[in-house]
Amino acid sequence: MKFGVIVFPGSNCDRDVAYVTSDVLGQSTRMVWHQETDIADLDVIIIPGGFSYGDYLRCGAIARFSPVMQEVVKHAERGKYVLGICNGFQVLTEAGLLPGVLTRNRDLHFICDRVSLKVERNDLVWTQNYSAEEIITVPIAHGEGRFYAIDKTLAEIEDNGQVLFRYHGENPNGSLNNIAGICNREGNVLGMMPHPERVSDPVLGGTDGLRLFQGLLERVVALV
Repeated sequence: MKFGVIVFPGSNCDRDVAYVTSDVLGQSTRMVWHQETDIADLDVIIIPGGFSYGDYLRCGAIARFSPVMQEVVKHAERGKYVLGICNGFQVLTEAGLLPGVLTRNRDLHFICDRVSLKVERNDLVWTQNYSAEEIITVPIAHGEGRFYAIDKTLAEIEDNGQVLFRYHGENPNGSLNNIAGICNREGNVLGMMPHPERVSDPVLGGTDGLRLFQGLLERVVALV
């Protein structure tokens, strides 16, 4: 199995993700510069957190025009897996791979903390190693993480079972319906504001995020 981690000029969590996929999971991992256009060798694409570029206009709004993003869209349309974390989630919504938008946090402050998440469903590749309604702890670090969608879109997301993670207890950023992570209708594209890679090694104080990557690995390897 081969992972690809997209690198934008401002990415700062790309090496964190690559450490998990290569060192912790022991899988082949390639850093993919945002101007590349050949990702045919990759099974899973991860768009990491941090900052892409042009985020002062709107997070992800410029990055979605990077050459590699056209290939990421095709990758997703072929049913392959795409994970967007934090800024990566923003890029996925801007690229039209996921519905809704991410806006400024409710209190207009950058938030860096650990939050409780409720696993809404565990029948998808991303959550198969969790229990339904399990509460897990995952870090967040964002200034524009408030999920928003118009009423019709929000209703469709809920009706289609696209919400995989919700904030449990305190809602740190004001996201509608406490949404912390959603997938597309097909289930192969996931965007989430919390950082699972930051709780994927015991030395960091937890492994709740590791099970997301392990579930993905088990499913893809079984298909090969």
